[in-house]
Amino acid sequence: MHFNGTVRAVTSFPQVLLTAASFNDGLWYRIGQAIGTEARALYNLGQAEGLTIWSPNVNIYRDPRWGRGQETPGEDPVTASKYAAAFVRGLQGTSATTLQTSACCKHATAYDLDDWKGAVRYRFDAKVTAQDLADTFNPPFRSCVVDGKATCVMCAYTSVNGVPTCADPDLLTKTIRGEWGMNGYVASDCDAVALIRGGHHYSPTNEDAVAAALKAGMDMDCGNYTQVHSMAALQQGKMKEQDVDKALRNLFAVRMRLGHFNGDPRRSPLYGGLGAADVCSPAHRSLALEAALDGIVLLKNDAGILPLHRWAVTQAAVIGPNADERGALLGNYFGPPCEFSTPLQGLRGYVKNIAFRPGCNSTSCEFARIDEAAAVAGWSEHVILFMGLSQKQEEEGLDRTSLLLPAKQQSLIAAVARAAKRPVILVLLTGGPVDVTFAKKDPKIGAILWAGYPGQAGGLAIAKVLFGEHNPSGRLPVTWYPEGYTRVNMTDMRMRAHPATGYPGRTYRFYHGETVYKFGYGLSYSKFSRRLVVPNQAVPNTHLLAGVTTTTVDDGGSVRYYDVEEIGAETCEQLKFPALVEVQNHGPLAGKHSVLMFLRWPNATGGRPASQLVGFRSEHLEAGEKASLRLDVSPCEHLSRAREDGKKVIDGGSHFLFVDKDDEIEISFDS
Repeated sequence: MHFNGTVRAVTSFPQVLLTAASFNDGLWYRIGQAIGTEARALYNLGQAEGLTIWSPNVNIYRDPRWGRGQETPGEDPVTASKYAAAFVRGLQGTSATTLQTSACCKHATAYDLDDWKGAVRYRFDAKVTAQDLADTFNPPFRSCVVDGKATCVMCAYTSVNGVPTCADPDLLTKTIRGEWGMNGYVASDCDAVALIRGGHHYSPTNEDAVAAALKAGMDMDCGNYTQVHSMAALQQGKMKEQDVDKALRNLFAVRMRLGHFNGDPRRSPLYGGLGAADVCSPAHRSLALEAALDGIVLLKNDAGILPLHRWAVTQAAVIGPNADERGALLGNYFGPPCEFSTPLQGLRGYVKNIAFRPGCNSTSCEFARIDEAAAVAGWSEHVILFMGLSQKQEEEGLDRTSLLLPAKQQSLIAAVARAAKRPVILVLLTGGPVDVTFAKKDPKIGAILWAGYPGQAGGLAIAKVLFGEHNPSGRLPVTWYPEGYTRVNMTDMRMRAHPATGYPGRTYRFYHGETVYKFGYGLSYSKFSRRLVVPNQAVPNTHLLAGVTTTTVDDGGSVRYYDVEEIGAETCEQLKFPALVEVQNHGPLAGKHSVLMFLRWPNATGGRPASQLVGFRSEHLEAGEKASLRLDVSPCEHLSRAREDGKKVIDGGSHFLFVDKDDEIEISFDS
């Protein structure tokens, strides 16, 4: 894309992890739709080379140190799967015949390490169990293809169990194209084909590497390695012309669906009318603000210090390296935004007299003016700190080694809090989680907000939340671990805990240990109550399973289970049932509330998760308003678990659904 023509900027939405915190797939769809519209408009104006967009990144945020975790929907496979489908549908458009753009889900699969203590993605071999592939790493990609109808999947740099993903026919052809039915093309990550030989030493020659990728099902090489070595591979008999033809068919079929061969696609009746007015439109700017507002998570609010009252705040100190830093809004991967609203700029619309001090030279904070910042805090009415991370600590190609705030940031925060007249407000702009246990426990720090990398409208969104013009409703899409978690080797791909060796496991589903903040945590300015109801007539009709063979195993006791594959798609559809969640906003403010419904088994043996998200709904409620939210439960999808061999099964007997731990409903699954 080029920004030296009619269009000079595009709408900049929050980094994906913050967007995921809204737990609102309708919002995710609209963001994808807006991005697809702006991409088509740029293409029509001659400012975009093509219409294939290599997004979304739906890798699981397995380890909190991963530099690219900020680009993902978080650690939960259900959340990532729903995000994948919604975003892809938005990008690609609703036409049955013509794509608005082509979406590409990346990076298949088990890719979540860039550069950590000498382990680099270009030659990393991820050792992954069939169980973890089935219930953690692969579901978002399956949802991309099956539910979102994505027209591209990108294979990753890494190897999985000794096979480079771009040379793995079981992944690319058998699974993605065969089992999931992808109608589209497979792209390599840039220079990943060259790494089959140069990084992983999987193929002995250049020609063997090219042949391995094309025969496995890779259709397009991002790079020139295939162009350079394909002819020699053909001449040496490493591959056949049919292998090349297969790739060309997949590539040109997508181009046809984009309208490249139906006359000038810039004048197509469906998308030809899109132009400059459709980029940075008022609707898209409003959507960027909505996304930032709905993602911000309130982590602490002692004694109701927030919201601030506009009439009561005439002067404030704003301190921190992220307070007026435009880069803190954008994160990793962005175009030039339509507009900017830094936190400092956002607050200037609410507070006339602001004393601003950066406190640190940058987020790295090797140099800090702690005494100066503390002095300003000491005479100010209110103090708001904007701390956190930037792309200097986390980005593509850079993983973290610590979960603490960088260098002197903690010392600065603590000194300012001690000096302030009243408890201070701490706003964290970060991609990934940080260990702020000190701030959580400090009574002089009255409130903590996580604002991610909130996009072009981030500063205004933060100000609106601080002053109560928006009631925060975001919930964490990742677990926030203590610094001690960094003892875990980042290259250990196991999801499940292994207590005998002290391995704590990963994500809320399998982690055994203390947390700073849990997955799904988030406060509000209002008090919401939730009550789960499953109508008696709506429980699964297990009589449908009368003819299905069951298997009994000794798993800490006799356990009988049904094989999901044997149940079959038709019966799985008939087994679905609704669950209702009665929600009430007890006030005092109107606001959105995200309901998360989980499943747990009677025990967590046999590799079962401690709990598993089933579904979620976000609903706006006025103060005092009640609502009944419906969440559909598919036993084959939501009550199943993966065995060690990767097969999905449903245990006979009890399953427990809950939205709050003290409000469980038992679902019996027996024929």
